[in-house]
Amino acid sequence: MSLSSVLIANRGEIALRVVRACRELGIRSVAVYSDADAQAAHVRMADDAVHVGKSSASKSYLNEDAILEAARASGVDAVHPGYGFLSERPSFAAAVEEAGLTFVGPPSSVIATMGDKASARALARRAGVPVVPGSDEVASVEDALAAAEEVGYPVLVKASAGGGGRGIRPAASADELRTVVAEAQREAASAFGSDKVYLERALQGPKHVEVQVLADTHGGVVHCFERECSLQRRRQKILEEAPAPGLDPSVRASLCAAAVDLAREVGYVGAGTVEFLVEGSGDEGEFFFIEMNTRIQVEHPITEAVTGLDLVAEQLRVAGGAPLSVTQDDVVCRGASIEFRVNAEDPDQDFLPSPGEVTRLELPGGPGVRVDTALMAGDVVPPFYDSLVAKLAVWAPTREQALARGRRALAEYRVEGLPTTIGLHRRLLDHPAVVDGTYDITTLETWLAG
Repeated sequence: MSLSSVLIANRGEIALRVVRACRELGIRSVAVYSDADAQAAHVRMADDAVHVGKSSASKSYLNEDAILEAARASGVDAVHPGYGFLSERPSFAAAVEEAGLTFVGPPSSVIATMGDKASARALARRAGVPVVPGSDEVASVEDALAAAEEVGYPVLVKASAGGGGRGIRPAASADELRTVVAEAQREAASAFGSDKVYLERALQGPKHVEVQVLADTHGGVVHCFERECSLQRRRQKILEEAPAPGLDPSVRASLCAAAVDLAREVGYVGAGTVEFLVEGSGDEGEFFFIEMNTRIQVEHPITEAVTGLDLVAEQLRVAGGAPLSVTQDDVVCRGASIEFRVNAEDPDQDFLPSPGEVTRLELPGGPGVRVDTALMAGDVVPPFYDSLVAKLAVWAPTREQALARGRRALAEYRVEGLPTTIGLHRRLLDHPAVVDGTYDITTLETWLAG
């Protein structure tokens, strides 16, 4: 069986990315759109489009019933969730399955297992994958205090159902822990519908490294090497690169093998990302599993750049029942790639979201430059959704050349009418720790605070 038509339950650049992959594979694409996106690029470029609600996400892109009705009405045989919105909601994947449609992603049971941090940690331990020292779920302050004595301070209180860096509170002492447990539970209940939390030891200055995996329904699982994602603000990624600079070859091999082992253990299908923290340097570096993202990642273009794979096309083929088009020996990492997230935010105003009209737009080009965006001059960035408006990815044979290409491409990039993070990226590429690749998850916030 192969897919003949796919509804794309998303918007913006990722929806457009899936439209393009469908077109190359001869698959009919159906977009969905809210009032705010009636004239959006993904709507114009898809083969068909269905209106699903008002401008707010809760009444359109997060409305499971409206999305499913659009799928039924348009006669598709599959639903691609993109990233964000409903992509990691087990109830949505289950509803797609129950409607007799193919969910382009892992089974709903896998999303549920890996979406719960405590169950994901337990599964990682069964697979022999190292996890950050921590606890099982804690139900009270007293339980948390007892667990912290075993784990060791400083600790992080984390939402079991959390994601995207939300639902996390640090505590360096018992007094701090008493305060933050209740705060973390309230935030977790508000953001994720569950107040369950657990503790992890807070590692000191680690690097955030993730491994891209692909798996099919025939038992095939491969990794596509790793991405370095440590440049973060409030646990939201700003810049990513592949491969991770300075990662010891033996640590890389073990890290990638662990990601494959975890994917096999959970019965994964499709494209997914296994995220780790790496502490220490050289062959003495240690890595620890933290979570798995059961969807395509924002930063997938840099993996595509260094491996030559089309990850979205691979998702669609696998969802249609085909085996992976590559074996592990076929996946080779060549050169270096860097992605810059372009957000409609004002870095000088504490990254205040800045919706509005784009009055002028000049995109960079030339060898090794890729821009994933649905934004055009004259378009309006609406205030209802995530502020990401584009991804600039560059590739070159060496990391030094990729940095130079990134500087050149950023210098060409012009957006007028609203503030963006382009200027921040230009400055960031001159940061000594970025130049030499020694940055960690504390680097960006420390630099911004200084």
